[in-house]
Amino acid sequence: MIRKLINRVFGDNQSLIPTNFIDKLEDIVHGFLGIMLFIISSLAVIFSVQRLVETRPFFPTGMIQGINDILLVVIILEIMRTVVVRFTDGIFQLDSFLIIGVIAAVRHILTVGAALTMEKDKTAEAFNRSLIEMGVNTGIVLALVFALFLSRSARKASALNE
Repeated sequence: MIRKLINRVFGDNQSLIPTNFIDKLEDIVHGFLGIMLFIISSLAVIFSVQRLVETRPFFPTGMIQGINDILLVVIILEIMRTVVVRFTDGIFQLDSFLIIGVIAAVRHILTVGAALTMEKDKTAEAFNRSLIEMGVNTGIVLALVFALFLSRSARKASALNE
């Protein structure tokens, strides 16, 4: 990707930096990012288990926090998978980013919904704001799922034409 940009700017034979060096550097950075994301997700799992064990009362507070933490780990792993696919295939996949967006929006909907059910003395304004927030996130989920459908349909149509 970077090599194509450099070739476009400087021309194929006029590159000031050898493209092999750039490719190697890009591979090193992607490898480092993959390792860092794996470490972060591992630490998030450890923290989640610790918090799940220590949270009182377990129902509903601990369960809600546990689900929230699990979805966060899934988001981190999806990002790591996207980096690894980019590292191996050399392309970013739109579907991965759309899936990450869906998971993040659903996670936020669950968090807001849980807060609505657990907080008893919420003002009408705060309650309405939470409902609007959930509605907006629901719209985001629907839009991202539709975009995912369009992306996959376009890829299938492209494969049939070849």
